[in-house]
Amino acid sequence: MAQVLSLHVFFSAERHKVGPSKPLKRIHNPKTSLSTHRKGPQSPMRKTQKLNLQVSPHRAVSAVRLMRIEMGGAFADLLNEKGKGSGDNEMGYVERTLGFRTKNLDDRDLRLVTDIVGGTIRWRRYLDYLIGSLCHDDKAFRSMEPLLLQILRIGFYEILKLDMPSYAVVDENVRLAKVSLRPGAGNMVNGILRRLVLLKESNSLPLPKLEGDDRAQARALAILYSHPVWMVRRWTKHLGQEKAIKLMMWNNDDPSFSLRANSGKGVTRADLVMQFNMLKVPHEVSLHLDHFVRVKTGLQSIIQAGLLKQGLCAVQDESAGLIVSVVNPQPGDSIVDCCAAPGGKTLYMASQMQGQGMLYAIDINKGRLRILKETAKLHQVDGVITTIPSDLRTFAESCQLKSDKVLLDAPCSGLGVLSKRADLRWNRRLEDLEELKKLQEELLDAASILVKPGGVLVYSTCSIDPEENEERVDAFLLRHPEFRIDPVDRYVPPGFVTKHGFYSSDPVKHSMDGAFAARLIRTL
Repeated sequence: MAQVLSLHVFFSAERHKVGPSKPLKRIHNPKTSLSTHRKGPQSPMRKTQKLNLQVSPHRAVSAVRLMRIEMGGAFADLLNEKGKGSGDNEMGYVERTLGFRTKNLDDRDLRLVTDIVGGTIRWRRYLDYLIGSLCHDDKAFRSMEPLLLQILRIGFYEILKLDMPSYAVVDENVRLAKVSLRPGAGNMVNGILRRLVLLKESNSLPLPKLEGDDRAQARALAILYSHPVWMVRRWTKHLGQEKAIKLMMWNNDDPSFSLRANSGKGVTRADLVMQFNMLKVPHEVSLHLDHFVRVKTGLQSIIQAGLLKQGLCAVQDESAGLIVSVVNPQPGDSIVDCCAAPGGKTLYMASQMQGQGMLYAIDINKGRLRILKETAKLHQVDGVITTIPSDLRTFAESCQLKSDKVLLDAPCSGLGVLSKRADLRWNRRLEDLEELKKLQEELLDAASILVKPGGVLVYSTCSIDPEENEERVDAFLLRHPEFRIDPVDRYVPPGFVTKHGFYSSDPVKHSMDGAFAARLIRTL
């Protein structure tokens, strides 16, 4: 696993619980290797050049990182806890993979790597369709070596989505292909990228038309907006085509992040705003939560200033914060967080308890619980948190613990967080939903055992799929008539309350991650 920590791992308040998924891989060439070495003669430059100052550093790093992501060995984010990116680590990977180093990455390079890697992953289907079309040989595209494909993807993304000067994109990517592979590869990149530039300038890109029956239109939309066909068909069915398109556009846009002021350390939102003003980071205060501030750019500056490392704030989406509002933790409460790690909601609930009561954080992953415990100390809320490494299903059967409030933030498909999880759309399969639904029901049954009479059970996900949300709650209530729905309108703003009294955030409507929560009362 890469030594670089993803934003979604280091910022423990932000990582969403998505169910197990498989590494992003190229379907048409599953036996690829990270090494780019080939049998036979190699480029003379490749043999002798250890430091190459002519190759664009951000493109070299992006190409290698994209290969590592497809092999399951890296995350799409590039920042670490020191806020200085991972330039040394990444350049080490470049040297081991390509055989040379470039000049060091500066802050601008790091931002470009983040933009290019995330954007190239999001737009992969769209880019691959065009690359295949311009190759004029499907076999040549499907057998293309991994590094060459990544260089072409980067070039296409820079020209089509970043609107970089085409002459610079062509020149730099041709040079990368020649140095890292061989002159012939550079010639191929040159021909394909120049063809792309001409097609873009004449507004004649060979894209599919939105016509035919529902299946044909879903295939076209999947290419035009770069999502799996099964997701397009599912969203078109549940939401209608117009809203499905808006959702895909949201998923493809650069994500915004929210930061929560850590009231456990006495930090207020006003304190956070003052810090952001000093750092000249553009921001907006949350319209829905008192402790939250939203930023679109400048997150790197916030990390570099040490605000997260000092425990003054945590990265946490407002959609997750509103789930905590549904739980409504109070001083003196006894609360169980059933699938707690990495602990974003645990920490927020603990900060609301003001040092009174007890919060039991259960998770099957001991390592992630250890990180949660360390972060709780940093945030000065560890006095109310007890970590319990266990499978919830086993724990519930053997334990006599009964609590006032139980939160089950269940493993799910993560279909509400595709904007932040750039690679997740390609790792998720339709079949995963069936496996996840079974797991969600087992965990719900187990969590219900821990609720005392008159107590509260909150079931939540970071999914927008009704089969993981409303349908799981309906099935649970049929199995457990001792529970009833407690409408959430007392805990969250009206715009987030569904007709059945559940909490639901809509990425398009609310400009935040998609999430769901049901608040249930045990009557017996």
